[in-house]
Amino acid sequence: RVLTVICAWAVMAKVKAHEIRSKSKEDLKKQLEELKQELGQLRVAQVTGGAASKLSKIKEVRKAIARVLTVINQTQKANLRSFYAGKLLPLDLRQKKTRAIRRRLTKEQLNKKTLKQLKKDVHFPAQKYAIRA
Repeated sequence: RVLTVICAWAVMAKVKAHEIRSKSKEDLKKQLEELKQELGQLRVAQVTGGAASKLSKIKEVRKAIARVLTVINQTQKANLRSFYAGKLLPLDLRQKKTRAIRRRLTKEQLNKKTLKQLKKDVHFPAQKYAIRA
């Protein structure tokens, strides 16, 4: 079993995000486990004084793990957004923006007028002047 795993990571190419996005969640989790296993083996090789090629591969594997996790999280968040479409979003799915922007009045609230102002506008419209050219 150890030999097959070693061969698998020796042949494994660089993980590309656009290729990962087409995979299912189970495939992604399986790939993540394989990458973590590979990283563990590379770390053991690092401690035991392995080849330089193995030591340089640690960085690639760590980046590949990050890519897989990123794709998993992004797809999960996208699915949640579509589930909550039209409903009130949970806080972690809402847009972050800034605190001031989140607190400010909406466009509808800004444009609303009081009853008194509406009456003034109706009874005392803005005067129009004809200007001679």
